[in-house]
Amino acid sequence: MPPPDGTPSPIQRVAVIGTGLVGTSIALAARRAGAEVVGWDVDAGVLAAAAGGGGLKAAVSASDAVADADLVVVATPIGAVPAAVVAALAHAPDAIVTDAASVKTRVIEDVRDVAPVADLARFVPGHPMGGSERSGPEHASASVVDGIVWVLAPAPETDPSAVASLSLWVEAIGARPVVMGPERHDRLVAVVSHLPQVASTTLMGTAADREGGEADALLLAAGGFRDLTRLAASRPSLWSEILVANREEVATAIDRFIERLGSLRDRIAAGDEAGVGSTFEAAKQARLGLAAKPTVRAGVAVWQVEIPDEPGALARITAVLGEGAVNIEDLQIVHSPEGGRGTVHLTVAADTARSTADVLSRAGYDPTRLA
Repeated sequence: MPPPDGTPSPIQRVAVIGTGLVGTSIALAARRAGAEVVGWDVDAGVLAAAAGGGGLKAAVSASDAVADADLVVVATPIGAVPAAVVAALAHAPDAIVTDAASVKTRVIEDVRDVAPVADLARFVPGHPMGGSERSGPEHASASVVDGIVWVLAPAPETDPSAVASLSLWVEAIGARPVVMGPERHDRLVAVVSHLPQVASTTLMGTAADREGGEADALLLAAGGFRDLTRLAASRPSLWSEILVANREEVATAIDRFIERLGSLRDRIAAGDEAGVGSTFEAAKQARLGLAAKPTVRAGVAVWQVEIPDEPGALARITAVLGEGAVNIEDLQIVHSPEGGRGTVHLTVAADTARSTADVLSRAGYDPTRLA
């Protein structure tokens, strides 16, 4: 499992503690890169499903899993992370130990309270920014790791050489390591990860309460509503733990969101069309910048294309674009609530907008430019 510069990686044997969606996806990515992967989960059925997917060998205990490991990845629910990290540090005295929890400060504090000071040098708190609203190893895939930002948030006690080694390994399995302080991590994810979950859940709850007696409410729920409420299908127990663990930062993010929502509400109520428009325009420009890789943030174009809602439709349009040498920067598909068709939103670099339209038109599609 060599890093990008071709030098052998010191991480050849990986132990994964917690074999749900994230843990098993990491295992599959590590196995794909050539590592030997051993896993353990408190739920024997979950462990069996993860092992059945071919990404790891099941261990009989957590201590057996980490024996002789070069790297231990703790991917348990956040409440179990500190104890699992401390145990891994104790039972794998030569291994780097990292975790996948989406809150770093609280985890570091809890580990520091128990682990010997000497062991803390090998603990590199981490957070792979990948996953979905689904859960369980049956939904795992090495592609969950591909291209994602993987935050490494070392504690003051963490040995810099452990951070460097883990960074090389993260690159080797296909992700992009980004090092930042634990407090900054928690502040940023409160806005870009935790707040979206709160907003999605609240919107779904609002619609269910207000329109609960309307049989046709979901029939009218078009793509925008479905996209915004997708996260509301996430596992409640998982998210309640995460939000409470990062409660100070999440509460601040909610306050800022309420302030902005109130401002927009006042503009709408006052009939301030220009003010509403400026709010939407600023958000649109920010979103277009987010949709593209850094190399194309100077400009993107978004094309809307209708496709039939049938097997192979998405594969056909992506094949057409590939044959036409069009690089897709981002792609979203929205299914019509009436069925029978779907809408694809394709984001491409602005300087390829015209050629993209030509490629689509020649293949029989009717693209409409949105931005």
